[in-house]
Amino acid sequence: MLAAFVATPCTGPFMATALGAALVLPTSIGLMVFAGLGLGMALPFLLVGFVPALRQRMPRPGAWMVTAKRFFAVPMFLTALGLVWVLMQQSDSQYVFTALLLVLLLSLGLWLTGLFQQAGRQKPWWPLVLVLVISGGSLTTVAPGSGTKATVTDVESTMAFDEEALLALVKDQDVFVYFSADWCLTCKVNEKTAIERQETQAAFSRANTAVMLGDWTNGDPEITGFLAKHQRSGVPLYLWYQRGNLQPQVLPQLLTSSMLIEKAAGRATNL
Repeated sequence: MLAAFVATPCTGPFMATALGAALVLPTSIGLMVFAGLGLGMALPFLLVGFVPALRQRMPRPGAWMVTAKRFFAVPMFLTALGLVWVLMQQSDSQYVFTALLLVLLLSLGLWLTGLFQQAGRQKPWWPLVLVLVISGGSLTTVAPGSGTKATVTDVESTMAFDEEALLALVKDQDVFVYFSADWCLTCKVNEKTAIERQETQAAFSRANTAVMLGDWTNGDPEITGFLAKHQRSGVPLYLWYQRGNLQPQVLPQLLTSSMLIEKAAGRATNL
């Protein structure tokens, strides 16, 4: 749970700085950064393994584990729903239907394999193998769509990211550029609580601030290259360009509406 909370569904807000630094630092130092991340995630297990007093405080196996299993199944189901929603944004309905059907077949194969194992049958794994073969053949015959989803936003004045257009806009006005993806929870929270709020958009309009959105849901190569220029391996990334200045200010990965309103009004903030 700790690893999932820190590292997913994207690189922010906890790991972006460390990962971005590791990608541009010398190899030896970058490996030290990754080693530090690994040590931090493994630390709870190491403590339990090497400190007997902690092991004695661990709960004993029992019926409570069944309840815990059912409890943790809830976020797993929510994760599955979230992934289906992302697939819906990236593909057509036929592909999504096929994917759901294959998930059903996979579940059936796993269920039958478990029944065969409990019954002590020879080769209990054949239902699962059969389902995997059928699934692999089905996925190769159904195209996932074009893979290029038009940028959709609730704000009509938001433009799709284009580096050449960005350079032209900065000459005449302030520009706020943000990079997002449908699978990035941090991105979506910031958009709903800060960027797309009515008062924020009104402040952008009063200050004649242009807004650009780089949708990285499908891993757009142009956006990937732009992120690399700013030493980032993923989203979110928030950049504020002041008029006439091609060196942007990198905003925090957790935004507030007041922060963006102050930037649009030209009041300096310590970020």
